Amino acid sequence: MFSAFTTFSNPFSIPRFIAVGLGVAVDITTVAVHDVELHHDKRARTLKHLLKLNHVNHSIIYHQLQYYNHMPHILVSTYLLGARAQHINDVYDYESKELEGWEDSPNEVSTYDWRDHLGDRRFQRAYVDFFEDELVLNGYEWQKVLGKYLFQGKKPLVNCLVAGLGHPLIHLGYAYELSSRDLAMEALGIAATSYNYLHKYLDVTSYTRNSTYSTNSPIEILKRVAADKKFDGLFEHCGGNNINLLFQNHEGLILEHWNAWQISNPTKQFEDSQRAAVALLAATQEGRPDRYDFFFVHLLTTSHAVRILLPEIPPRFHINVLRQWWLLTLAVYIAQLRPAIEQDSVLDYDHGQKNWSWIDKQALEGEWSMDAHYVKGLRAIKEAAEIWDDKDMFYLKAGVKFAEGFTGWAGVGLLDVEEIVRQP
Repeated sequence: MFSAFTTFSNPFSIPRFIAVGLGVAVDITTVAVHDVELHHDKRARTLKHLLKLNHVNHSIIYHQLQYYNHMPHILVSTYLLGARAQHINDVYDYESKELEGWEDSPNEVSTYDWRDHLGDRRFQRAYVDFFEDELVLNGYEWQKVLGKYLFQGKKPLVNCLVAGLGHPLIHLGYAYELSSRDLAMEALGIAATSYNYLHKYLDVTSYTRNSTYSTNSPIEILKRVAADKKFDGLFEHCGGNNINLLFQNHEGLILEHWNAWQISNPTKQFEDSQRAAVALLAATQEGRPDRYDFFFVHLLTTSHAVRILLPEIPPRFHINVLRQWWLLTLAVYIAQLRPAIEQDSVLDYDHGQKNWSWIDKQALEGEWSMDAHYVKGLRAIKEAAEIWDDKDMFYLKAGVKFAEGFTGWAGVGLLDVEEIVRQP
């Protein structure tokens, strides 16, 4: 019934990911860094100026403190896909229409009380100001500031980067990819204001315990979740608000499957997780080829962010980053009512003669080229194909299928804190 990777746990054994988390890192290459501060061509200058303009003029969270500012994500993605300077400008003009300016926080944040307001989005301005002050004190070495506030202490912020649907993780990935101190301080601000209960599952060791089964395969666990009748009827409709209800009322159910993932070979398991992330977006259409889930694309773009971060962060945090991404993935999959994952719908897809250049063109010139999540999703699939062996063309076919089949986002509930994308 299940693959050869499945084993059943000895209830007295130590979960294997505890051991590997102490010293074994995910061994992947560092991504190329595109420091636009050092490049002087028009495209790079355009990106540099627009990122600074967004940093100064627009808050990181807006619309009654519900939506995240995606401006840097789509600007950087279009730039790295080869967009011309004018298109980068056009993207900025389009995306900035709904963004909002900064508002003062209730009070400032200091080194003595910076943890007191974690999770309070009203303090977004205060947190960014605080981290930028720390940047000055550290000689503008943004990596030192990240090192101090992400990785130190009993409850380091790195253990809660998937809060806020993973936006702290995503933003931090772009900061490293561009070697941008502005994006890094914004990412810290997003991490601080998004901080929530999810941190405890990494900070408190008692949540890591043996499951009734174990496997190395994320896809296998997702299939078990899909077949688990204990999740039937928990939610009437899909939507992000189901995530909080899931942890509040059914914590044991999700932890059973979360702890089943055995990370004995971190590099291989990360590769498997990236394939699972692509499958969740591209292979869950259930007979509707245009149905692409808004929340599943966040699992893909957070996975891409993990790929960027792993070679950059201390190895002792690698397993925690993988496991918190996996916790978010399970929660989102359950919240979206566990659609069937049909990988053959990707593998059997007729992509004709279309290649990555064709996909890039859709991202930059197609109907949905102003949709940040569409563009980021395509690029994330492309980057996964470049790092892993794509002999079966799974990633290429997934990219073509998504690029030409997408007609708008599905899966957004009426009360979700993320808006469904505006029609171009």
